[in-house]
Amino acid sequence: MAEHKKPEVEDAPPQSSSYPYAWSPDRESELSLAQFLTKYKPSMVQDDGTKPWIWARGSKSNSRTDEQAKKEETAVEEATELLKEVTEKVEKIKNDSSIPVRSSKKTGAKSKKEVREAEQAAATEKLKEISIKHGFIGGKWLIFAPSDRVDMVWHTVATSLVSGPLADTSAYLAKVATCPQNETPHYQHVICIYIPDVYDKDAITEILRVLLRQHGITPLGVKSNLYTSIGVDSKHASGIQSTTWKNTAVLPDAEIKALKEEYFSALNAAKEAKKEPSPEKASKEETEAKDDVESSAKPVKAKPKPKLKPKKKAGADDPFASDDDEAGSDDKPAPRPKGNTSKRSAAVANDDSDDEAESKPQKKRARA
Repeated sequence: MAEHKKPEVEDAPPQSSSYPYAWSPDRESELSLAQFLTKYKPSMVQDDGTKPWIWARGSKSNSRTDEQAKKEETAVEEATELLKEVTEKVEKIKNDSSIPVRSSKKTGAKSKKEVREAEQAAATEKLKEISIKHGFIGGKWLIFAPSDRVDMVWHTVATSLVSGPLADTSAYLAKVATCPQNETPHYQHVICIYIPDVYDKDAITEILRVLLRQHGITPLGVKSNLYTSIGVDSKHASGIQSTTWKNTAVLPDAEIKALKEEYFSALNAAKEAKKEPSPEKASKEETEAKDDVESSAKPVKAKPKPKLKPKKKAGADDPFASDDDEAGSDDKPAPRPKGNTSKRSAAVANDDSDDEAESKPQKKRARA
């Protein structure tokens, strides 16, 4: 019996509740999804051999029975044997000198590439038959993200799966790779979105449309869980295509581009809308501006000059007031007195200086 990986190793979250890097709805009471995504970021969790993945499960269940698990193991055994045969055939084609490097229209001989691709296509169909026969038809959409973007992409995928657009599709589980044990330049984290049937094209198409239009994410393709279990990847010696669906086999390239353009147009429109004030705020600002213009256009009334208080007659309230103050209040100048004017002037001057001294407050002395 050929050695193989058990399916649950790669494509099912750990069953132990002690594994903290897996979230499901039944953990909501102790840790919300938002808290989980903040606490365990793929760019911050390093795999030490015990935590290669961070998982998030949606509300849908896709549990397997013991009987189903046995069928999947049988499928893995058959697929592993087939893969071994195909790999040997491909190697023989490569070393067969009778097969030309280039095809010939005259002789009808096929090139090495054509012969090899025919074997690989036949193997792909046989793997599909094995999958369907044993009910091992689950798989996942693959997304790759660099370390500086993986947290954002993973947050988008996990949130959408639990309570967003992906929750309305057949997708039920997602995982993201943590950081490798050893520093790897240009490392790409793989994100998997699990689906129950990789051969259900309608369900596959629905998920692709959601990723493109709602999230602006372009996945790499769809891979069968059976392929993962038997070790088929892009570098496998058999040369079998590692994905069961490529994007352009699901949707035309023009539609893929159009969906992404719609996403980014909506995103830019949302950003612009945030910059513009709301109608209520704009109306209020317009009213305030109008009031400012109207108030600036109104003529400014001159303030009335303060009325002068009439002077009181000398002697009425001020016992020290002179007769000159009373005379100064008349329109006509007072007649000049007869007699010795110089003595009278001196006396008046002395009286005026005394009045000035009385009316002015005395300054405090700086020092005694």
